[in-house]
Amino acid sequence: MARWFTFFLVAFLGSQQVAGQTTYACNLSRVSSLDPAESMSAYSARVVLLAYEPLLEYDYTARPYRLIPSLAEALPDVQEDGRVLIFRIRPDARFHPDPCFGAGSGGKPQGRAVTAADVAYSLKRLADRKNVSPGAWTVEDTILGMRAFAELSAAAAPTDYAREVEGLRMLDERTLRIELAQPSHVFIYFLAMAYTTVVPHEAVAFYGQDFGSRTIGSGPYRLERWRRNHQISFERVAEWPGWQRGPAAIVPETDVPFDRLVYRTIDDVSTQWLCFLRGELDFMGEISRDNWDVVIGADGKLNASLQAKGVTLHSIPALDVAYIGINMDDPVLGPNKTLRQVLNCAVDSAAWMRFWNNRTIRADGPVPPGVAGRLETPFAYAFDLGKAKRLLRDAGYPDGIDPATGRRLELTLDIGRATQESRESAEMIASFYAQAGIVLRPQYHTWPAFLKRVSNRQSQMFMVRWLGDYPDAETFLQLFYGRNVSPGPNRVNYVNPAFDALYEAACASPDEAARNRLWQQMQAIIREDCPWVFLHHPTANTLCNPRLRNYTPSDFPFGTEKYLRANEK
Repeated sequence: MARWFTFFLVAFLGSQQVAGQTTYACNLSRVSSLDPAESMSAYSARVVLLAYEPLLEYDYTARPYRLIPSLAEALPDVQEDGRVLIFRIRPDARFHPDPCFGAGSGGKPQGRAVTAADVAYSLKRLADRKNVSPGAWTVEDTILGMRAFAELSAAAAPTDYAREVEGLRMLDERTLRIELAQPSHVFIYFLAMAYTTVVPHEAVAFYGQDFGSRTIGSGPYRLERWRRNHQISFERVAEWPGWQRGPAAIVPETDVPFDRLVYRTIDDVSTQWLCFLRGELDFMGEISRDNWDVVIGADGKLNASLQAKGVTLHSIPALDVAYIGINMDDPVLGPNKTLRQVLNCAVDSAAWMRFWNNRTIRADGPVPPGVAGRLETPFAYAFDLGKAKRLLRDAGYPDGIDPATGRRLELTLDIGRATQESRESAEMIASFYAQAGIVLRPQYHTWPAFLKRVSNRQSQMFMVRWLGDYPDAETFLQLFYGRNVSPGPNRVNYVNPAFDALYEAACASPDEAARNRLWQQMQAIIREDCPWVFLHHPTANTLCNPRLRNYTPSDFPFGTEKYLRANEK
């Protein structure tokens, strides 16, 4: 049966190649929506930014990271001490042809130019309370007048998008003036995110609830076919002007961009690995724990047999943190800070690092190493089993016994995948807690169901990773800001007025050194309150097959497939 399945899969994957076209293939976890306003996961963001364009994007090769224009003609004209940003839209930017724009000559669907009004509409759409966008935090309290618009949208039916927002003014058809409620050094990064990509109002009105099942953007690719939970493919838009200009431009006769991008959902890591070895996947975004010793030798280098095949390994420290979120709404964990401290003290970080092949760094807070403003002092609730047991008694559960039931304290942990690796990691966490006297019950879900459960505040605890949205400590600390509670990025629903005051002061400060001091004070509060169980900061290790060239590892790989080239030699 296993042999037959492998043969069937290989035959099926091979059948997806289209004659005369170059096809890039890789594995991607399930995507729930192609609507930018719903792109709360890294997987959704990866595909959204193929078809839709933001005002700005990251330079593909520059390190340290820097922003460059995307839909914008240039970087913004910044005025009034950083409170005003003026953008001009590229004159060649156009939405892909689609029936929502009506028919052109010959009765074929037509596209249209992207305007400043489209940018304003897309930003308002994030704030519209009816959309319940997890990206509302990017605009609601940053753009002047947007919170008032958001509050009115909750009552009005339908939302009046013609209503003026004080901080959004069209100076002409292609020029938008954005005024912030207060200076924000990170707002410019928001304009490179999937949330803030630009969508046409005609498409949203035309397709309604089905808008998230298609793409009507202005980017280098457009949706070709989507078989949910199985495969999603994109086709190259040959007319996209970026192929003729800018860093993604095709150099005649030497560059071969991919005509098709195929993302497959292959949950089984052994099958992923087999497909990569056979050349049916061009790229492996993560090396599974069980395959690590096969791929990497004792010297830390790529296995010689893989090198001989032309496979290349890329490793970078990731702007990423893995954690267990503790829902502060939960009646057991939310009011009991000491119990949350126990959950940190009980995690054997050395054993956890060994579990991950020693390719991770122990986390003692939310901010990864190398980020300015990270707090470097010792963590008071690092692994100490004796301390965990003492704190458990102080928390009201002597020897782990729940006085209300006379039995062991039981907690539940939601997991977004049911893979072997996720099961083994959950079992290890459960074994740590068992040593302290606590019973942990893992619950496994599909990724979309997991995200919905967390957003709806239904989880007691959940294990997840946060990839930094931009290279600044704020992207990690905003996960605890009171106004960002679910469905926003503050998934643990932590609210602390003292923390919020420091956060707001840091965001408003024009001085980097002063901001860094405030970031550190905020981390000290979070480390004491423990709304997370801090697990690790991973290293990103990726593999490329030899037919793939021009790959550059990045913490912001969203939409970067336009830079990839096919090695046709």
